[in-house]
Amino acid sequence: MNIPLQRYWDLLSTHVKPQRGRFAFLTVLLLTSIGLQVINPQIMRYFIDSATGSTSATDGSSQGLALAALAFIGLALLQQAIGVSATYIGENVAWSATNALRAELAQHCLNLDMSFHNDRSPGELIERIDGDVAELSNFFSQLVIRVIGNIILMAGVLIALGLQDWRVGVVYAIFAVVALVVLNSVRGISVPYSKALRAATADLTGFLEERLAGTEDIRSSGAVDFVMLGLYKLSYKILGHQKKAWMMGLVVGLTGSTLLVVGNIMAIIAGFMLFNTGLITVGTAYLLIYYINLLGRPIRELTQQTENIQNIGAVTERLAELRKIVTRTVEGTGAEIPGGALSLNFDDVTFGYVSAEPVLKNITFTLKPGEIMGLLGRTGSGKTSLARLVFRLYDPSNGQIRLGGVEVRQPMLKALRRRVALVTQDVQLFQASVRDNLTFFDNTIADERVLQVIEELELSEWFHSLPAGLDTRLETGGRSLSAGEAQLLALARVFLRDPGLVILDEASSRLDPATEQRIERAIDRLLRGRSALIIAHRLGTVQRADSIMILEDGRVLETGSRLALASASDSRFARLLSTGLEGVLA
Repeated sequence: MNIPLQRYWDLLSTHVKPQRGRFAFLTVLLLTSIGLQVINPQIMRYFIDSATGSTSATDGSSQGLALAALAFIGLALLQQAIGVSATYIGENVAWSATNALRAELAQHCLNLDMSFHNDRSPGELIERIDGDVAELSNFFSQLVIRVIGNIILMAGVLIALGLQDWRVGVVYAIFAVVALVVLNSVRGISVPYSKALRAATADLTGFLEERLAGTEDIRSSGAVDFVMLGLYKLSYKILGHQKKAWMMGLVVGLTGSTLLVVGNIMAIIAGFMLFNTGLITVGTAYLLIYYINLLGRPIRELTQQTENIQNIGAVTERLAELRKIVTRTVEGTGAEIPGGALSLNFDDVTFGYVSAEPVLKNITFTLKPGEIMGLLGRTGSGKTSLARLVFRLYDPSNGQIRLGGVEVRQPMLKALRRRVALVTQDVQLFQASVRDNLTFFDNTIADERVLQVIEELELSEWFHSLPAGLDTRLETGGRSLSAGEAQLLALARVFLRDPGLVILDEASSRLDPATEQRIERAIDRLLRGRSALIIAHRLGTVQRADSIMILEDGRVLETGSRLALASASDSRFARLLSTGLEGVLA
């Protein structure tokens, strides 16, 4: 059968090698179990021949029969125990290896540039990393226990049949070859349908993830019926693929069942004929029929696994493709970014999410160490794209960006992003403790430092209301925090990181006046001794800036000192101040 072993091994070899000991023990158990299955019927033949007196070489005493029966039962129980142990270890090895693969793929996806994530929904990635890897794990255990084990069992049964009578051995060796050829000829008919089924399931997962995330907007806009219609269409599509895949799988199953019936008929006829000619005893006739039935099990198991064996080709192909995707954001060489407040230089920077459609065009500006720059512009002018370039979520197509005099492609990505911090209106919380949410799971940050920051940001009242202090568990989506507390928590994260450049995306908007004042005081503390780039939407935020830069259609329309631009009657900034910043920039 065409098992994609090389691709399969390429995916899992790294994670299986650490479990070589368990894998070797699994091999011993598997071979022992197969050996017992082949040997135990010999005891039953001895019992039958002894009881019927079919041969003078056998001892028909009750004691001999009792010992034979006990031996048969004991070996049968031992074989079952070994079989259960082999299955357990096989599943354990499979899930350990594939869980490590899951972690590898998840980290790989997190390290890919944002263009990769823009082209794929979270639901699709969940289906790839979890669904496909789960399929791979199931196949791993089936491959070892059922596929390889049954191939070895089939070989053992054929050898045992040949030792009893070479003619029977030859006939059933031919039968086994024919059976495998027939199964191989029908193996691929269900693959296209199963592949289409998995693709449709991934589409449904992505659809549900996106719609559930927007439940509030869907309900408020009266789009529930539209969403349900989309759900019905995708479910109907899955049903169609599932029916076709099931029908094709039924063809494979019926083929295997037919082969088993033919094998049993051959066994009965052969046993009857050989017994009548006096070539074999009753016990040997039983042995032949037992072995033929035992031979049928590997054929039946391989039939059941045929579809899985072929479908795994699509899974390994999808996972291998995901693993081979290379981020466009190449890791830096390790250049050091200086400490303290950082300068930021854009030198003729051009960038577009699509190469033919630049979002930023020939951007050039300088932010001095310790300076605060207000970044203004209409929606779609390129403000957010500019901030993303500083973090190297994307790289510019032309030009250079320098942070503290160091070109941003040169430091390691982790070091770069440690020295730059972003605070937005939307705060991401994790289902974890307050401590972990503040430190981003960095155990090197002492609790004393965390408590100091909480006190400094006026979060003491909120903190003392927590039932378990820093160990209190927060919920995702901010349900356990008010909007203002979540913003203060986001600022506390920045304090604990101590970056040299802070990018603020109007972090204090849409809050009540009292909470906004707390946020503004926290921001004042945060920006002391640091450089800042403030994406501003309101007049109050701009008043904090030393300089102003206005973007329009991806270009720098105006830049300069805030006071100088405000006093120049012909400047765009002065007109914004006179007409009201909020309305003009909306």
